[in-house]
Amino acid sequence: MSDSDAHEGGSLWGGRFDGGMAPDMVPFNLSLDVDGRLWREDIRGSVAWAEALRRASVLTSEESAALVSGLRTVAERIESEGLGGATEEDIHSVVERMLGEAVGDVAGKLHTGRSRNDQSSTDVRLYGMGSADRITGRVLDLCEALLSLAESGRDSIMPGYTHLQQAQPVRAAQWVLSHLFPLLRDVARLGSARTAASVLPLGAGAIAGCPFPIDREALRNDLGFDRVSENSVDAVSDRDWICDFTYAGAMIGVHLSRLSEDLVLFSTAEFGFVRLADAYSPGSSLMPQKRNPDVAELGRGKSGRLIGNLVSILTLLKGLPTSYNRDLQEDKRPLFDTIDTLDVTMPALTGAVATAEMRASRMESAMDAQLLATDLADYLVRKGVPFRSTHEVVGRLVKRAEEDGVSLSDLSLDAFRSAHEGFEDDVFDVFDWRASVDARDGVGGTSARAVDGQVEEARSRIASARREVGERVGA
Repeated sequence: MSDSDAHEGGSLWGGRFDGGMAPDMVPFNLSLDVDGRLWREDIRGSVAWAEALRRASVLTSEESAALVSGLRTVAERIESEGLGGATEEDIHSVVERMLGEAVGDVAGKLHTGRSRNDQSSTDVRLYGMGSADRITGRVLDLCEALLSLAESGRDSIMPGYTHLQQAQPVRAAQWVLSHLFPLLRDVARLGSARTAASVLPLGAGAIAGCPFPIDREALRNDLGFDRVSENSVDAVSDRDWICDFTYAGAMIGVHLSRLSEDLVLFSTAEFGFVRLADAYSPGSSLMPQKRNPDVAELGRGKSGRLIGNLVSILTLLKGLPTSYNRDLQEDKRPLFDTIDTLDVTMPALTGAVATAEMRASRMESAMDAQLLATDLADYLVRKGVPFRSTHEVVGRLVKRAEEDGVSLSDLSLDAFRSAHEGFEDDVFDVFDWRASVDARDGVGGTSARAVDGQVEEARSRIASARREVGERVGA
C-alpha cells in the first residue's frame, strides 16, 4: 500500500518499467486480503480529497461532483457485491478501478497530488479511531458488569490472598473492584491511542508534501481529525499510534487474563466462591459431570496474541530508515488482529461476568482465623506496643496454634497472656470478620463505606467515558 505499489498490468506505476511483475512476486506483493476492510475509509478519504482539489482549483466543480458521485456509487457497489471478485493488489486499486468504471476518465484526476503513502496512512488512522471508540465501549460494558457483580458482593466477606495464600479478609466487592479499576486505566490508554491516531497525514504526499494549494485544515475538519501532521517525511511513516493501540490492547489482555485466572480458580470445587453460568461453562466430551470454565480459559489464552501483536509492531518499526518503507505494509496485521481479538473476547467475558453468581457461604467456610493475625497485632499496637514487637508476638501465637492443632481463635486467654501481658479478655473481640473489614475505612479500603465510595467513583468514571465516546461518535 505504498506509492510504488502496482497491480497486474502496471497501470499504477507508469511506463518506466519493461514487462510485468515476476509471477512469484505477485502473491508476495498482495495486501487486499488485509486492507480490504478499509474500503469505507478509503472512499471517505477520497471524497474529502476530491473536495480539497476543488477548493484548490485543481478540479472544476463539475469534475469534483462527478468524482464524489462516482465514489458513492462505488461504496454502494462494494456494500452489495463485496470484494470477492477483485484481483487487484490492494483496496486503493479496487476503488480506483471501480471509480473509473463508474465515471470514466475523470477518475484519473483523483490521485492528483496524493500518494499511496499518505492515502494509506489516512485510511488506517480513520479505521483505528473508529475501532478505539468501539473497543472502549466494549471495555466499559465489562466494567459495568463488574460493577454489578461488585454490588452483589458488597456484604459478603472472603479471604483476600497474596502469594495465593490467605492474607486478610476483604469484602467480595473489593476483589471484584480490583479488576474493574485496571480496565478503567485501559479506557484511558485507548483514549490516548485514539488521540495519537487523530493526526491527518493526507496532504503529505509521498514524502515532500503536496505541490497544490490544498487547505489541510479544511481537510482535517472534513475527516474529523484533531490535528494536521507537522512534517511530511514523518507523516507517511509515523506508526507510533499503532504501537499505542496495540499496547493498550496488550494491557487489556493482561487484565483480562488476570480476571480470567481468578474466575478459573474461584469456580473450582475446592474454592467455589463463584459459579459461572452454564452458557459459559461447556462440558466434557467424556466426563458427564464436568463444567469447564472455557470462557475464562479462552480469555486468558487470548492475552498471548494481544501481547504478541505489540511485540510484532515494535519489531517491525525498530530498524527502518527515514520515511516510508514497504515494510510498513505489515503494520495493519497486528493492529487488525488486536481489534478483532478484542471484538470477540470482550463480549464473551462480559456475558460471563454479568451472569456469574457469588457464593457467600463458600467464601465464609474458607475463612481461617489466621486471616486476623494482623488484627491481633493491631490490638497490641493500640495499647502502645511497637508494631515490630506485636508482629513477633502474634507470629509466636500462630506457631503455637499450629503446633496444638487448633484455630488461632481457639487459643486460651492464658495462651495469649503468656505471649504478651497486653492481651486482655476483649482479645477475642478481634475475631470478627466484619469488624476487621470495616476497620479498613480509608479511601480505597474494604469497609462498607470505602467500598461504596469505590463503586460511586467507578460509576462516575464509566459514565464520563461513555459521554466522551458518545460525543465523538455523534459528532
